[in-house]
Amino acid sequence: MKMTGRRVSDFLTNTGQMENATLQKEMVFQKTYEQCATQVRNFLYYKIGNYEKACDMTQESFERYWINFHKVNEGKEKNYLFTIAYRLFLDDVDRQKVRVKYNSRARGNQDQGMDSNPEYLYRQEEMKERLEDAIADLPDQRRTIFLMSRIDKMKNREIAELLSISIKTVEKNISQALKQLKTTLSELVSLNI
Repeated sequence: MKMTGRRVSDFLTNTGQMENATLQKEMVFQKTYEQCATQVRNFLYYKIGNYEKACDMTQESFERYWINFHKVNEGKEKNYLFTIAYRLFLDDVDRQKVRVKYNSRARGNQDQGMDSNPEYLYRQEEMKERLEDAIADLPDQRRTIFLMSRIDKMKNREIAELLSISIKTVEKNISQALKQLKTTLSELVSLNI
């Protein structure tokens, strides 16, 4: 089939627009990579504690971003990347849980020896009671903030809003609670109580 002059110009225009769109996509991707790659890697590194794994997960985050580029709203690239990175982190945690569960089953009777050892169980229960007593000895506000943070897994901002206090107050109370617990428990351990 022979193309007429008008069809050829339409084809070339459409091809030029597609190339321009691809070029723009690459430019936005490159800019996002330059601005966010280090932040995403550091975020993952702080979560995982393994630099190489954080680099690999950062790479995978950008691969997924590239694949789904057309779905990402302009200006939301950074949010999208951090969401992907966080989900990759959660997936990795889930995989590790499965591995641990499998390994503990494989070990079988070896681990049961400690769990059924009466002295071990007694010491474990004793330490749990000491920890509960140490937490109970914390001042009311400090104990409340500490438990909301560690047990309920609330963010400092959420605790501050709920208790109508500043975030700095929340941070200070958590820090003081940890210091007090560390001191109390280390004294108990050193005295063999």
